[in-house]
Amino acid sequence: MADRRPACNGLGQATPSPLSQGGPYRWPGGTAVSGDIVRPHFSSFRRRFAARQAVVGTFIKTPTTHATEIFGALGYDFVVIDEEHAPIDRAMTDVMLLAARAGNLAGIVRVSSDDPAKILSCLDCGAAGVLVPHVATVEKARAVAAAARYRGGRRGYSGSSRAGAYGGTPVWSLVDEQDASVCAIAMIEDPEALDHIDAIAAVDGIHGVFIGRGDLTVALGAKSSADASVKGAVVRIIAAAKKAAKPICVMVASAAEAKDFADLGASAFIISSDQGQMRRAAAQTLADFKNLVQTTDGLHVSRQ
Repeated sequence: MADRRPACNGLGQATPSPLSQGGPYRWPGGTAVSGDIVRPHFSSFRRRFAARQAVVGTFIKTPTTHATEIFGALGYDFVVIDEEHAPIDRAMTDVMLLAARAGNLAGIVRVSSDDPAKILSCLDCGAAGVLVPHVATVEKARAVAAAARYRGGRRGYSGSSRAGAYGGTPVWSLVDEQDASVCAIAMIEDPEALDHIDAIAAVDGIHGVFIGRGDLTVALGAKSSADASVKGAVVRIIAAAKKAAKPICVMVASAAEAKDFADLGASAFIISSDQGQMRRAAAQTLADFKNLVQTTDGLHVSRQ
């Protein structure tokens, strides 16, 4: 998690940069500073995720860079840019990933499908990883893993993108760096995935699983995610992830819910979304304001 340090301006490294010594610009993967937040460099996300370090993120559904900048300044570890359920195209994803890098937080993209071209475009734009929906078969898990890596995979090569420092990274350095840092997370959200969950979780190149309780609730016809059928599916997914020694990511509504999942083995937590957090804060502010201006007879005083 992020540590507090004396405020600084902009983004700087906690260790000397080769750039300051006249060498090529390469991040060392250590700590970095954004505002008054100090945390590991965004490129270390997969290592931290795999080590089961607690990491906290949120979905970004508003097609703008500002929310990403705000969450970075606050000290979140990652954001998930939501191409699946929000009006975000490749051009917008590109600048949102730039904002994530500027704020030193990992930019993960929830792609709209498992199309290798979708995965490739996000990784070329500099995503720290991809969150892939509806990974319901072993074959799909293997295809996702292959699309996200060069060696032993099928990721198309280009050194001219942001991921390759716009041509500044030698071919095999780029291959090694990307294969060591890109994170592919499979969303388990279909009942049929449960029949193959052990094999899906064990696929080499799938670096973790996300438990999609919302889709599972709808697909199972449950009244809520608290129903026994959904809880049973969650237990099966967690057991498979543990068996395969893969980290578990889950969306939570509160710190208390996160603690419950942490006790079960989860270590990566997505808290709502930029829209959800804005709506909640705005609703609370409005309620507080109405209470402030409410008269004794229950009427509200106009402040116009």
